[in-house]
Amino acid sequence: MVPAQPTTTPNEKITRDDIESKLRELQGEVDETAESAKGIAIAVGAAVAVGVVVVIFLMGKRRGKAKTTIVEVRRF
Repeated sequence: MVPAQPTTTPNEKITRDDIESKLRELQGEVDETAESAKGIAIAVGAAVAVGVVVVIFLMGKRRGKAKTTIVEVRRF
């Protein structure tokens, strides 16, 4: 990040407009960072959700095989 150039000289008083403009500039940077992080968070969340569903499916499939009863019918 490049350091910001001062908008006033050392002898000038800082006005309310100076403070407001600086805060708006900072808010803009925060909003941009939040938007970029939001997309990544959604992608990671979706991947985790799919992973959890797959693991639960595989665990259920294994448990189903262990509890399945095989019945053999013989006719005489």
